Amino acid sequence: MVATSKRSKYFDNAKCILIFLVVFGHLISPLKEHDGILFTLYSVIFLFHMPAFILISGYFAKGYKKKGYLIKSVKKILIPYLIFQLIYSVYYYLNGQEEKLDFDLLHPHWSLWFLMSLFCWNLLLYLFAELRWKGFVIAIVIGIGIGYVDHIGSFLSLSRTFVFFPYFLLGYLLNSNQLKRVIRAKYSLPLGFLILIGTLITVGIGFPKDAVPWLLGDTSYANMGGKEISDGLFRGLQYGVTFIVMFGFLTLIPSTQFKLTKIGERTLYIYLFHGFIIKSFEAFIPDESLSTFAGNYLLLFIISFLICKVLGSYLMKKYTQPLVELKV
Repeated sequence: MVATSKRSKYFDNAKCILIFLVVFGHLISPLKEHDGILFTLYSVIFLFHMPAFILISGYFAKGYKKKGYLIKSVKKILIPYLIFQLIYSVYYYLNGQEEKLDFDLLHPHWSLWFLMSLFCWNLLLYLFAELRWKGFVIAIVIGIGIGYVDHIGSFLSLSRTFVFFPYFLLGYLLNSNQLKRVIRAKYSLPLGFLILIGTLITVGIGFPKDAVPWLLGDTSYANMGGKEISDGLFRGLQYGVTFIVMFGFLTLIPSTQFKLTKIGERTLYIYLFHGFIIKSFEAFIPDESLSTFAGNYLLLFIISFLICKVLGSYLMKKYTQPLVELKV
């Protein structure tokens, strides 16, 4: 079910759903203030979707010691980051979101933080992997402690790199049998349903709007309005809640091949290109018109699905592979 030696339908299904949540979450981001249901969905999505993506990435990083792995990471992660960082710089300038053309390679544009952090997580394995579960505890302590560094932020995606690294390391540490025992235990499926439903209800009832920055992990405690000892405790609690919600999500993923499973193999294409569509919506549709979409949940769902379907298609991969994977 979760073998690393060949493509896993389980993980492709998980990635297919997660990339849809990425697109849907970004699409509703500017709308969430106008609609309580969208705010709830946005908050729940951002609580677990990137941590789950990161955990899966860590799970498939077990060969980091193999010859050529680091070179492969440079070609598959760092170089695409540099290419798309330049492309997004030009795009933001042309659509008016940036006043001047600035090729800043050290502050990732929007969703490109993931590639920068992913490359750093692979490097951090050389320091943490041998420590096993002790390293995992240390990674959580660092993720909590990094919030007390006032100027930590988007530079080299340092804040998110350290805040989200525990999920990547957990994915690396879990083997196939451990994961299967957890997510395919007798009562895992009904428990998973209860966890996700309970999370939706709890967030819908009492999640404060000013707590959204905590889900993003991209800045210090001070920049989120405070710098108290309790902030570290809150992030520790957030880790615990996220682990539980991720478990709930992973128990619901089927291992069966579906037509949409193939999209799970092409999530990088959707991740890299969907920003051009989402940001074009935000740039060219007036705010007053944008807010009218807030209550049309079915339309938002369909738009997100179509973006995933088109960007995750065979033709999209065929014609953009030289740019994304440096393959001709």
